[in-house]
Amino acid sequence: MKLLIIRHGDPNYSIDSLTEKGWREAEYLSERLSGMDIKKFYVSSMGRAKDTASFTLKKMGRSAEECKWLREFAPLICHPGEKEEKIVWDWLPQDWTKEERFYQKDHWFEPELLREAKVREEYEWVTGELDRLLERHGYVREGNYYRVREANTDTIVFFCHFGLGCVLLSHLLGISPMVLWHGFCAAPTSIAEVVTEERRKGIASFRMRAYGDTSHLYVKGEEPSNSARFCECYDNAQERHD
Repeated sequence: MKLLIIRHGDPNYSIDSLTEKGWREAEYLSERLSGMDIKKFYVSSMGRAKDTASFTLKKMGRSAEECKWLREFAPLICHPGEKEEKIVWDWLPQDWTKEERFYQKDHWFEPELLREAKVREEYEWVTGELDRLLERHGYVREGNYYRVREANTDTIVFFCHFGLGCVLLSHLLGISPMVLWHGFCAAPTSIAEVVTEERRKGIASFRMRAYGDTSHLYVKGEEPSNSARFCECYDNAQERHD
């Protein structure tokens, strides 16, 4: 089974939708997806993800199951040295790298700031819902792998968000999401692809085959949005800063 985890198009956060560029990205994405044999679509409850999905669904004459748990990962915390709450996963390197537990898949949620924001509870809700969905598609979580109840080669598509997508991948691959949040880059409409491997009958695990794939933009001459990343050098005034 193949899972495609897709970030929404270039966002206009003020109205929870897409920028003009984001609508173009969604159109180019639909041209790519509409040629695939896709078993099922799932979409976040947030507008920017639903708008991104709309082109593909219309072109294919399909609908998507809306899932609240696919919304952007919700917990907020007051980061070190700041007064206002922000998303839990956007830390400065000099702050989060000091905490060794952030690198550990079974301990990253233990620091006090994350415990106060009930980050573990949110993570377990999201990943629990993912596992219930995968069970519907024939794969049942058992420890750190999946028992195969009904082997298949279906393609499942998720239209969601960067932070949430990292949560899904961290669960499937056994990695702390803090490492993914700060070390991976998913440009708007980029695709992460993970597939099952059943090396012994009845036992499956997931392997990532691609991450941040924006080839559907390049073939149209559309540069990926820079909203996924920050300036490469601090003095690069034309690039994104905090």
